Amino acid sequence: MSVTGNIKIFSGNAHKKLAKAICRKLSCDLGNASTDRFSDGEFNFQIGENVRGADVFIIQPTCPPTDQNLMELLIMLDTFKRASAERVTAVIPYFGYARSDKKDRPRVPIAAKLIANLIDTSGADRVLTIDLHASQIQGFFDIPVDHLYAAPVLVDYFQHNSIEDLVVVAPDTGGAERARAYAKRLNAGLVLVDKRREKANFAQVMNVVGDVEGLNCLIIDDMCDTGGTICKVAKALHKNGANDIYASFSHAVLSGNAIENLRASHIKKIIVTDTIPLCEKGKGLKKEGRIEVLSVAELLATAIKSIHDETSVSFLFI
Repeated sequence: MSVTGNIKIFSGNAHKKLAKAICRKLSCDLGNASTDRFSDGEFNFQIGENVRGADVFIIQPTCPPTDQNLMELLIMLDTFKRASAERVTAVIPYFGYARSDKKDRPRVPIAAKLIANLIDTSGADRVLTIDLHASQIQGFFDIPVDHLYAAPVLVDYFQHNSIEDLVVVAPDTGGAERARAYAKRLNAGLVLVDKRREKANFAQVMNVVGDVEGLNCLIIDDMCDTGGTICKVAKALHKNGANDIYASFSHAVLSGNAIENLRASHIKKIIVTDTIPLCEKGKGLKKEGRIEVLSVAELLATAIKSIHDETSVSFLFI
């Protein structure tokens, strides 16, 4: 689909800081729109400029408060289609409900498929996202999905801030492929952790597969919610003789007691990206030097430019 109109970037209330950073990379202004709420809490959205024939990109991660941010996205998509935008791309750096991607227990939903249907129906022509919890979610959509990875940003950081005697750790078997890719590019060893999850937000580490004694460990995952898994993995690595333990994940959800869990853990430093705005407690951990936030603004800006110009985005993958 060739689009002749100019790029226009708009944002809901989920992460305007990231939207503005993307605009700076693209040398454009953030679109003019009202993102207020009525007194009863309903989202009151109105576009403040002409978008007829434009190539519109809506920056809106569906992070906590997830339902509120999701509803904002759906209303914005509908508004731009009704305002005759030529193409509307939902830029969702963090895709909420991604953990509900299959029926792994009786009588549970596949919420990720439902969300994909809602985004399709609301008028999105395509989706741009980063590090889906499960790659097969791309197939839940009936529109094109550009699935980027935060790995180029994170790997570049560790290449310029190298850690000696490093092994990369996959916190579960599902993350083995991701960890292997990091280990290859960082010229490091690979360790797997066998994890059994009995229920949501509760994980029991069973066994460390590989040697970590006297080595520095980097735990790689796509997201951190309550911090239960990553802290138990760090404890198991420490118990097995690891030296310094680092952690890196794309999406810093950090809900519940996550900050307290991470602060009390054996993890020396945590590297995350800004797909999600850091919560207030997380900012405290950042001031302590325990968390460092890397920006994905340039990654997303480059992808947006490529989508607009109808060129490949595959060069952004590693």
